[in-house]
Order: sequence, then C-alpha cells, then structure tokens
Amino acid sequence: MRASAFVYPWDVNGDPEAPGRIASLGVPQVTLAAAYHSTRALTPRHPRHRIVTAEYAAVLYPPGGFWSARDLRPHPSGDWAPGDAFGEAASALGSAGLEVHSWVVLAHNSRLGAEHPDTSVVNAYGDRYPWAPCIAQPRVRAYLTALAAEAAVRPGAPGTELESLGWYGLAHLHAHDKTGGVGLGEAGQYLMSLCFCPTCAEGYGLDAEELASRVRAALEPVWRGAEDGGWGSVERGLGADTAAATRAWRESVARTLQEEAITAVRAAAPAGFRVLLHADPVPYHCGANAGVDPAHILSRADGVVVPCMDGTHRLAPFAEHAGERTVLAANFTVVSGMGGHPEHLAADAARARGEGATELRLYHAGLASDADLAAVREGLTGL
Repeated sequence: MRASAFVYPWDVNGDPEAPGRIASLGVPQVTLAAAYHSTRALTPRHPRHRIVTAEYAAVLYPPGGFWSARDLRPHPSGDWAPGDAFGEAASALGSAGLEVHSWVVLAHNSRLGAEHPDTSVVNAYGDRYPWAPCIAQPRVRAYLTALAAEAAVRPGAPGTELESLGWYGLAHLHAHDKTGGVGLGEAGQYLMSLCFCPTCAEGYGLDAEELASRVRAALEPVWRGAEDGGWGSVERGLGADTAAATRAWRESVARTLQEEAITAVRAAAPAGFRVLLHADPVPYHCGANAGVDPAHILSRADGVVVPCMDGTHRLAPFAEHAGERTVLAANFTVVSGMGGHPEHLAADAARARGEGATELRLYHAGLASDADLAAVREGLTGL
C-alpha cells in the first residue's frame, strides 16, 4: 500500500538529514503543510530547535498580491516558517526522491476569529468560537475557496489534501483547553456546535430564538451527565422536524462549500492534479475531518483521508461508493506519545486494506520519536 507521512516545513528546513530520514521510512510521498493553524510542535531531532510555536494560523509561503484587496486574507507565517518555507522544504524532500503533496487547513483559524469576530460560529448561549469560522457566511466562503486554490496548488505539487473543509464545532485542541469536564458525547457536540450567527439564524428557516431555547433545554440533561444517545438524543431534545431542519441547513452549507473549493482548486491546478478531503462519513460531524456524504464527495473529489486512529475504522461507507481510481487513505497516528501505536502498523494496515483502504497516511513523521520511526520502518516493510 502506498503511504504518505505528514510533515511540517519546520521539520525539514535547517535540518539537512530530515529528507533522507523520512525517505528511509519507506514512504514514497509526504503531505507537507502549506496552510496551517496555530500550534506548538516538538522537533526532537532538529539541530537548531526542539520546540516550534506557530503563534497563529498562517500560510507557509508568500501569499499572492490579490489578497490585498480582500477583507479577509491569510497571514504569512512568522519566524517559525519564514519566506517560502513550503517551497524550501518541498525542494529538499523532492531531492530525496519524495513526492510532495500540499496539506491545507481551511475552516480552523483563531486569528481570523480574533480579527473578525463576526465571522465566527456563535452557539445557542451566545458564545463565540473564534477558532471556527462560520462556513455559511458568504465572505467566509469566498475566503476559504480562494485560500484552498492558492494553498493547494503549490509549484511542483501533484496533489493536495484539504483539511477542515466543513463545519468546525466545539471540539478543538485549543491552547490550554479545559473543556473535558463534562462528556458531551455525539449529541452534545452537535448541539454545542450549532451556529446562531445572523446567516445561520436565518438559514435554518425556523424562529431562531425559539430554536436556541430548545437547544439550551436539550443540553440540560447533558450537563447533568445524561447518557449520550447520538442523533436520537438530538431528535428527542429538539423534536425530529426541528433537528432535521438544522441538519439540512448545515449539510447543504458544507456540501456546497466543498463543491466550490474543489472546483476552485481544479481550476487553478494542472491536469491530473489530485484532490483529497480529510473526511468523516457521518455528514453532521464537525472538525478537522469534515462530515460528508460519501457518495457525493467521491463524485467530486479524487478520494478521502479517513481517521482510523481510535481503532474505529470509518472506511466502509466510502468503499461502497469508490471507483477504480478512488483514493481511500487510512490515517493512523504513529506517535506513541499522542496515543498512537506504530508497533501495530502492519496489522492496522492489513485491517484497513480489508475495509477498502488503498493508501495509508502516517501522522506525523516530524513529531514521532526515533523508536516510533523505527516501528514505522518495520511496519511498512512488505506492504
């Protein structure tokens, strides 16, 4: 099975041994960040640093001049990835024989929410989520679509992986996150992720104040520790028709944004450019792996990258709609300190292949320890 390792430019730039070390894993490809959210990352082998603090969401290349006329625009990265960090790293990785695809994070941007608070998701209590742009708002959609096209189509890249191309909700690896005190479950996450900005308040086709009141009432049992019943709990809390109306609006918004972004990428890209989405097969799910309708998204994109990190594989719903050339990439964490099990990679890959996977994704070559990388090398042998 073809495998690709995720990499940040700062894992490579300034470390002449990094490209060869990644190539020695046995992967023919890397997925290199071109636009990324704020983060604090370990670089355990870099000769110049051990911790990189990316202070805000940024593009890791010089953004185009056309952004100067736009209200919403990406920011170039700071000293953690100066200049054309993506291009520099891509060149070094390419010299080691690796094929470099771009990795683009879209609707996950705390700086956007800080500078333009009105673009953020607003929950039923009136709390803003500055990390989560509301993808229903026309100017947010225009920004994300333009960013997808520019960040994806980097010189020399034969393909891209688009992350967070959909609704981003409450769940978020935010700085010093302290939101785990109550287990919200799937129903609670959905209810706490419903947006009540002016665009969404109108888009539901319901009385927005009444809907917000129903959402708050439906959440009361969650705060008291009620057992999660998934979508059934949402329907019981809101009423089946009301729940369906919220879902119809959100799924339509996400679906059309995905269509627009993929179309924009293809228009900017050379022939044969491959477009994949980080995706979840449950359309109402939020987060980095956007909820999608498997049949629809595989009619638009070349494939999906699906999280398989918790042992719960979500490949089968996509496999049912896959064509001969569809890419179904099973994404595994290979950093043991982040809950990954690189020592099980061969078995995990075999199980994923049985469920329809055609490729593997390994998160993350720059963050993994030497022991983790050694386990990856062994696990990839013979695949």
